[in-house]
Amino acid sequence: MDELILTAAFVMPASSSAPQVGWGVAVRGERIAGVGPLSALAGRFPAARRLHLPDCAIAPGFVNSHHHMYGVLSHGIPLDAAPAGFWPFLSDFWWPRVEDVLDQKMIAAATELACLNMVRGGVTTFYDCLEAPNALPGAMDVEAEIVRRWGLRGILSFEATQRQSEANGQLGLAENAHFIDRCRRAGGLVQGLMCYHTTFTCSPVFIRQAFALAGERGVKVHAHVSEGTWEPSWCLEHYGRRTVEQYAHWGLLGPQMLASQCVQIDANEIALLAQHGVGVAHMPLSNCEVGGGFSPVPEMLQAGIPVALGSDGYIDNFFEVMRGAFLLHKARRQDPAVMPASAVWAMATENGARALGLPDVGRLAAGYAADLITIDLDLPTPASAGNLREQLLLWRNPQHVRDVMVAGRFLLRDGEIAGIDEAAIRAHCREAALELWAA
Repeated sequence: MDELILTAAFVMPASSSAPQVGWGVAVRGERIAGVGPLSALAGRFPAARRLHLPDCAIAPGFVNSHHHMYGVLSHGIPLDAAPAGFWPFLSDFWWPRVEDVLDQKMIAAATELACLNMVRGGVTTFYDCLEAPNALPGAMDVEAEIVRRWGLRGILSFEATQRQSEANGQLGLAENAHFIDRCRRAGGLVQGLMCYHTTFTCSPVFIRQAFALAGERGVKVHAHVSEGTWEPSWCLEHYGRRTVEQYAHWGLLGPQMLASQCVQIDANEIALLAQHGVGVAHMPLSNCEVGGGFSPVPEMLQAGIPVALGSDGYIDNFFEVMRGAFLLHKARRQDPAVMPASAVWAMATENGARALGLPDVGRLAAGYAADLITIDLDLPTPASAGNLREQLLLWRNPQHVRDVMVAGRFLLRDGEIAGIDEAAIRAHCREAALELWAA
């Protein structure tokens, strides 16, 4: 089996350990075979090819724990006025003007651009939530075909909801169940996940059905949780409990649940999430877009919750998402010591993998998937092991990602993606956006 040793100015094995100088990463097939001092790796893998990148840092690939790949099509859509609140954002804009208009052709164009942007930006693993009730059935296969061709590690789901009808909700659950089964039979880097929308668009019976279908298949269940004040207020009115408290009452909280957003939650809900091992996906920038508020991420991390990072299909520059997590919580807490760079890097890599149920992703360590990136170190001030994470977080962007490897295969090499017409992909996405806007 072919072996490769990559070396660079710095190797960043994990968020919990310091960046290392004089180290390398040995890759054998789809796995990392070893990480450590170059002298030791050379002795262990004498026949390995060498790739030295003296002006780069090697890091684990980013894990985008919550994406809506179709979301790019909504950027710039003409509106008479911005929605005045979270509920109008959904009911007057997002549902009628975006989700309900999407067809499979539009989904394909958006997925293609999203994969291009992720490869360019260093995202090697992602979870996507597709919301397109009128594109059923078969919408998941449209995404999966493109993601497989790009070679990314993708967990895909359809957001089932009863907001249109019970029949449409059942179509959504079936879409997920059948897709999960097909992916398991096919193997490879693409997997499925069970998904429904929220407590206020899905009945308790429907939500329990989603958890049951997931349990039968041994996969996680995703839901949006308290993205704004609307859902906790709705749950208090209808159930007499806040959102997370209601899930606890139903007995559904657990490691099998991936809760995205978790913006408007209180101290008791944080304790419940931690107690039951629920993974949380945090989207700092899209929370600003919809006026949802500031998620209590430092408090969740302190409680031991695996909080991951997601773009939400809003701003797909993952460095910007990381910067948002790094800076916004310092302002909210009025404390510059909150959210150190190491915590943000953990959220962008290891925590993302943990929240998605991927035990061998998110670190550079023997036995882990060979998912890694290299980042250009042409910084305005000197980099050192002590400041590297902060330097990269503040100064880098997708154009500074030089290499991207997923499962031992280079998707981006020295800034180039082989065999891809990027201009055509962007043009196709613009055409799809105009179709959506006209509809």
